[in-house]
Amino acid sequence: MTQNQSKNPWIWVPTLYLTESLPYVIIITVSVIMYKSLGVSNSDIGLYTSFLYLPWVIKPIWSPILELFGKKKQWFLTMQLILSLVFLGVGLTTGLDEFFLITLAFFWMGAFASATNDIASDGLYLIALKPDQQSFFVGMRSTFYRVGMITGQGLIVIGAGFLEEKFGNPTTAWSWTMIGVAGLMLLLTGINFLATPKVIEERVAKEDQPSFGKVFATFFTKKNIGLSLAFVLLYRLGESQLVKMASPFFLDERAKGGLGLTVTEVGYLYGTLGVIALLIGGIVGGIVISRNGLGKWMLPMAFAINAPNLGYVILSWYQPESILFPATVVLIEQLGYGFGFAAYMVFLIYLAEGLYKTAHYALATGFMALGMMVPGMISGYMQEWLGYPGFFVWVVIATIPSFIMAYSAKYPKEFGKKKEVD
Repeated sequence: MTQNQSKNPWIWVPTLYLTESLPYVIIITVSVIMYKSLGVSNSDIGLYTSFLYLPWVIKPIWSPILELFGKKKQWFLTMQLILSLVFLGVGLTTGLDEFFLITLAFFWMGAFASATNDIASDGLYLIALKPDQQSFFVGMRSTFYRVGMITGQGLIVIGAGFLEEKFGNPTTAWSWTMIGVAGLMLLLTGINFLATPKVIEERVAKEDQPSFGKVFATFFTKKNIGLSLAFVLLYRLGESQLVKMASPFFLDERAKGGLGLTVTEVGYLYGTLGVIALLIGGIVGGIVISRNGLGKWMLPMAFAINAPNLGYVILSWYQPESILFPATVVLIEQLGYGFGFAAYMVFLIYLAEGLYKTAHYALATGFMALGMMVPGMISGYMQEWLGYPGFFVWVVIATIPSFIMAYSAKYPKEFGKKKEVD
């Protein structure tokens, strides 16, 4: 690879990963809050917004197409432009009678575009930067991915709440919010067009390319692959259901078992306080694994990601009126989630080790998305059946397989530990 145009990574890495995370969080997380505000039932929210994970589950299937045809920059710019149109479509159709079906179709198209944008953006990062630069900028890459989450879950949701109060109409508020998101995506697309480098991508000779079947098959011949995939699918079994129903719980009326918070308050809780706690937990988790290895921290991290779910049981039983109590629960839960998720991500890196590391990591993350999608699809039905107190008790029970898998998973206990330099 040789570069046709030299661009400063300090400029384009932040905007590229902000543009990668923003559509993901809008489609997967903010859509839940929007639909709840617009009166969609919890069962429909849980089922259909969880189904939006599917493109991230199956993206390894079409990722080779991006290697064979076109350039990475062309791919992600096209996908980002499509995402701008998708969010514009959502904004223009929220007032229609069949808004749920129509906006869901737009989100569905956006999910495929966002998953493809992820592949192309990561691909450009790998070919435009030298290995030492890749390591150096990984922190910035992660930080601005989190900035995208704060923007989506925090600022955009807070803005929607402000518009709800101004217009007194959730439909109008979310229509203008999504039109604004479309404008923001278009602006970021223009910045990425100007900021990201043009590169010459070297193609592997056809006769030297392994078949997709071979790459795919070798993943499933890894040692203890069945146990490893069970870990990937079950480690977040409780959390995958909690994450879909937490915002509806905060937004629902107290008479229905919720806490009756406003959209703006939920934006502050999850989009600012929660994301900051998540970031701190993740940083600390990465540091302690690098010092001691995955083996020492796997079970403590399983405890950290699951135990805070008890806080939601307490909230649903007592329904405190002060926002201080849900804020405390969100802070502890997101801090624990960030800390415990570090073990999960390091295990995925271990699972991808070998000859086809990039492709196998994509497969591993596909199973990760599957582990979020399927439990999330039933979460709304479980909540409507059990009520909020019973549902959160069920979530706690669903954490048991996580502890079993954390104890049973096979991996080098020193994996992830930083090597001592002589």
